[in-house]
Amino acid sequence: MTDYVSEAMSVLKEEYSALKREQANRIGVRDNLLYFTLGSVATVATVAAVAKAPAALLLMPLAAVVLGWTYLANDHMITAIGRYLREELGDRLSSTLHVDDVLLAWEQNHTGDNRRRQRKLIQLGVDLTAFTVPSLVAVIVFWAMGPGSVWLVLLSLVELAAVGVLAWQMVVYAEL
Repeated sequence: MTDYVSEAMSVLKEEYSALKREQANRIGVRDNLLYFTLGSVATVATVAAVAKAPAALLLMPLAAVVLGWTYLANDHMITAIGRYLREELGDRLSSTLHVDDVLLAWEQNHTGDNRRRQRKLIQLGVDLTAFTVPSLVAVIVFWAMGPGSVWLVLLSLVELAAVGVLAWQMVVYAEL
């Protein structure tokens, strides 16, 4: 290899390593956000029940939207990194080495199996269930438990709109 090709390969290898580290870190954060959301749902429900304070349930949509958006942003970046590795970096590596072989084959292979769409649909269902259903239930229970102040009812309507936006974005980003 010439010095130029050797240097280019070194840079591309470092780029690949840095992106894979970032992808792995984001996967860890994303997965922990799901668990943290489940813990938040249980905590808010318990506090509202023990304190007999239905208004406390309005914390659930707020937490779910913040955690859900963070989850979605990380999931989007994980996908974007994978797409970049498949569509850009692999081609640049092949071009630099002057080979026709598919490099970074795993990045290509794991997205092409027959059950990918099924997995994506199931994951979308899990995400919607974890981040939106508890919020909807919390608001319905809040409304059913009696009259709240006008401000709390307005807050609940704003929260429902935010949860709806989150659900819509989850469907859009699922890339089905």
